[in-house]
Amino acid sequence: MWVSVDLCLVPIGVGLSLSPYIKTCITIIEENNLEYELGPNGTAIEGEWDKVFDCIKKCHKVLHGKGVRRIYTTLKINTRTDKKQLFKEKVQSVIEKNN
Repeated sequence: MWVSVDLCLVPIGVGLSLSPYIKTCITIIEENNLEYELGPNGTAIEGEWDKVFDCIKKCHKVLHGKGVRRIYTTLKINTRTDKKQLFKEKVQSVIEKNN
C-alpha cells in the first residue's frame, strides 16, 4: 500500500540543536530510496507502507544507538485506495485551485 507521512522525530535530552539528528534521519531516508521533502517542523516521506515504516524504525534505532535515550515522534499518515497520489501532486492541486 502506498503511504505518505509527515514525520516529526524529536530526540529528548540532547540540547537545543536537533539538526545533526535530523540529518542522520535524512541520510537513512535517502539510503532507503524514499521520496521526501524536508519542512521546518517535520519531514514528508512517501513510498510503500513497509518501506516507509521500516525507515522510521531504523531512524529510531540509529539515534538510540548514538546515545539518544528518548525520542518523541509524531506521525501523520495518509493512504488512498482510489489512486496513488504523490505529495507533490497534492500540493500542486491546491496551488492550481487557488489560481
